[in-house]
Amino acid sequence: MSWAGPDTFPATSLADNLDKKLLVILRDGRKLVGILRSFDQFANVVLERSIERIIVGELFCDLPLGLYVIRGENVVLIGELDPDKDELPSHMVKVSPADIRRAQKAERDATELKGTMRKRMEFLDLD
Repeated sequence: MSWAGPDTFPATSLADNLDKKLLVILRDGRKLVGILRSFDQFANVVLERSIERIIVGELFCDLPLGLYVIRGENVVLIGELDPDKDELPSHMVKVSPADIRRAQKAERDATELKGTMRKRMEFLDLD
């Protein structure tokens, strides 16, 4: 098998996204939004005016981070945001950091309750 060269496949590069607003999703599930200022061959990226967007149901909160360096191994997805479109649906409600933390805790508690209820019901063997 021979290598036909770099013109064989369309090349994609973060260079096309420099100075554009991007959404970066990290391995731990965090969602960051910011302007791409720099990157390297390992997908390490530098975001300027970055925020962490926390979404719980129909609530969201933007926590300002400023200049943020992200190690490439933590990046799951990088996508350009369309500047002409709203970033979030109109039904989403912006809340304070304290309110979003309470919503996160309530969601975690509900998930834990489901898990414990499922364990209690296993003896019924409903499958």
